[in-house]
Amino acid sequence: MQQTLDWIDWTVLIVTLAIIVGYGTWKTRGSKNVQDYVRGGNSTKWWTIGLSVMATQASAITFLSTTGQAFSDGMGFVQFYFGLPIAMVIICLVFIPIYHRLKVYTAYEFLENRFDLKTRTLTAILFLIQRGLAAGITIFAPAIILSVVLGWNIVTLNIIIGVLVIIYTVSGGTKAVTVTQKQQMFVIFAGMIAALIIIINLIPNDVSFVDAIDIAGATGKMQVLDFSFDLENRYTVWTGLIGGTFLMLSYFGTDQSQVQRYLSGKSMKEMQMGLLFNGLLKVPMQFFILLVGVMVFVFYQFNPSPLNFIDKSTETVLASEYGNEYRALQDKQSELFDMKQRLSSAYAKENKPELKQELFQIDSIEKTYRHRSKVLIKKAIDPEYASKYDALKKEVYENTLGLMKKGTYNEKVEELNELSKEAAKDTQTNDRDYMFIRFILNHLPTGLIGLLLAVILSAAMSSTASEINALATITSIDLYGRNLKEDKGETHMVNMTKWFTFGWGIVAIIIACFADLAENLIQLVNIIGSIFYGNVLGIFLLAFFFKHIKGNAVFIGALITQFIVIIGWAFDWMPYLWLNLFGCVVVIIIANLLQVFNKKTT
Repeated sequence: MQQTLDWIDWTVLIVTLAIIVGYGTWKTRGSKNVQDYVRGGNSTKWWTIGLSVMATQASAITFLSTTGQAFSDGMGFVQFYFGLPIAMVIICLVFIPIYHRLKVYTAYEFLENRFDLKTRTLTAILFLIQRGLAAGITIFAPAIILSVVLGWNIVTLNIIIGVLVIIYTVSGGTKAVTVTQKQQMFVIFAGMIAALIIIINLIPNDVSFVDAIDIAGATGKMQVLDFSFDLENRYTVWTGLIGGTFLMLSYFGTDQSQVQRYLSGKSMKEMQMGLLFNGLLKVPMQFFILLVGVMVFVFYQFNPSPLNFIDKSTETVLASEYGNEYRALQDKQSELFDMKQRLSSAYAKENKPELKQELFQIDSIEKTYRHRSKVLIKKAIDPEYASKYDALKKEVYENTLGLMKKGTYNEKVEELNELSKEAAKDTQTNDRDYMFIRFILNHLPTGLIGLLLAVILSAAMSSTASEINALATITSIDLYGRNLKEDKGETHMVNMTKWFTFGWGIVAIIIACFADLAENLIQLVNIIGSIFYGNVLGIFLLAFFFKHIKGNAVFIGALITQFIVIIGWAFDWMPYLWLNLFGCVVVIIIANLLQVFNKKTT
């Protein structure tokens, strides 16, 4: 069922976005030289840098996917960010002093000084590929969800978000991105705090906030730390501290969308304080966003929830041959809700271990129902999948003895499980990213709905603006400007950077129009980064700490490493976070071996 917004919500949404775009355009008009346009005139203070860095990372995906992640799996995702404070300290001590001393416009200028032009160009191109894809996803993320829940055309939404970003980013460059991100972060903080307060107030009056935390804890949602060494587990303390540190080092130390934020600082001290501010605030911020998702989960312990949060998909399966089976599943969930509501109320009053165990079991059963609903939806929209799934299921359950005699029973069961998991990843069944927006539209008061839609769109604009600003800077300075045969002057370079900004904005819109949902949007962005970041970080570490390594060894090593990492990701050698460490180590080893081999042959 599509949602119609009240005029008050429309007013809040439109006025908020108009103020951000208008302020950014007016405040930064008239940049005449590259120093102003690319580095914001080096006038930014530390707290503005900190907020800008946070806004660049806090895309719409952060609020839509992170809350959905918490609703499904709890608070454990916060471990992903444990390496961030460590990375901030290292960048402040190693990266920033070098960038500041060399007075570079981009991180990749340093690589030419240390190695050669081809290494600088290769690293810049790796950045352009991964960040160009990510820019499209940051537009697509809110657009696909808003299009489903509000009935808006997705292409129109992609264009609206992209054009709003292009207007002020082309106009004012880095400074426009930075000054608007302050307002965007204010809107984001205000919206999320208001949402949490309202959610807590929607929970029954006899259930306190502490009781709500206890209920969430009973179902495992409040388990933050996992010290296991299981490589199949994506989010543990170790993946956060090790894999996360390398990812954050790459992202904040070598990704121009972040480097450009702190290079605009008034001084090295302002840059360092800005990053440390981000390091101190980012983990609590992510914890808070996850907590909002957990509180939505608690809300649905006392209020009925749909089997699937994508209404269009529910309508599709109900109208199909699987409609009766889906309705039967809905009836089972309704029965389960009565038990869940009663047990949650009882557990809030009496914190008994047996009640806790029952709550955990009911949550496990509900997860099973939700998963089965995804399979039914997938079968309804994909006849080929339905035929394959039903045939395999029939073979497993009706020919068990025959399969066991052949020794293929376990293999067939595993194949059925994998086919079942495939259903959960489909665009029209994977509803994690729809949970929060559906809750907002169905249960929050008028006015706050408009504010939270503004939060989602502001977050999309802030991260996309940073990305196309960085993409344009790299294209202009590292590729176009570096290969110019003659100096055409400041005005020409500023104008070309504006044209590149416009061009990358169009590219981001086009990518958004052809994008598709992954299992979880925030994971998709991090997967794309992890494929490239480890290699890029390794190149920079070679530049910083391996003085005997020359450009040819690094260039060839980086090409080989990128190929190996892509193969590793494609064949699922390890959880994606570990690709950051893997890529970094591989390029360092290969470059050193190539350098040794080169010395022996010369």
